Amino acid sequence: MKRIICALSILGMFVLMNPYLSSAQEEEIIKLPPPQKEGGMPLMKALSLRKSTRGNFGPDTKLSMQQISNLLWAANGVNRDGGYRTAPSAIDWRNIDIYITTADGLFLYDADKNLLKVLGKEDVRAVSGQQEFVKTAPLNLIYVADLAKATFPGGDGKPLPQAEMWSFAGVGFVAQNVYLFCASENLACIVRAMADGEAIAKTLKLRPDQKFILAQTVAHFKE
Repeated sequence: MKRIICALSILGMFVLMNPYLSSAQEEEIIKLPPPQKEGGMPLMKALSLRKSTRGNFGPDTKLSMQQISNLLWAANGVNRDGGYRTAPSAIDWRNIDIYITTADGLFLYDADKNLLKVLGKEDVRAVSGQQEFVKTAPLNLIYVADLAKATFPGGDGKPLPQAEMWSFAGVGFVAQNVYLFCASENLACIVRAMADGEAIAKTLKLRPDQKFILAQTVAHFKE
């Protein structure tokens, strides 16, 4: 018993004296500023300005962290008690994940904690679409459905046959929220289906039961 206690003590000292061991096990995150839920233009005005923009993206000018926080909250953030979202979800699955590519890397939005999980620091924007502009756009959103969550409560735990179709609908709601936010903030935006799903799955390290649905690009307009 004394030997075990001694060994555990040595191991504990080793961990304390080796910061690289503990930091390597910690998940790197970026805490987003609280979303600004006041302001913006009237809904009917935003609807009148909502449009897809092709070939009119400005230079690779980064969006501020506040803009990104506001955009992601509008897309599918938590807007009331119980973790409920700004976009509806079939059977309250909450199975649509938003991955983000910027010049600074690859990230995953955590709506419940309002943060970005850092998945990589390489510029992988090009993987998010086959159009040339995605390579330099400041922000690309990649929508992924987690079909492992698409089950019926109390069922056998297997995804429902309608899971993929209903997930497409869920992504549609999220993408429209982004469109309306961009209209309100005078940002250029377009939703896209032209992308290599296999390349995305490899880059994002998706599981077999995670499916790429659509992507969406956000940028400033050309001046």
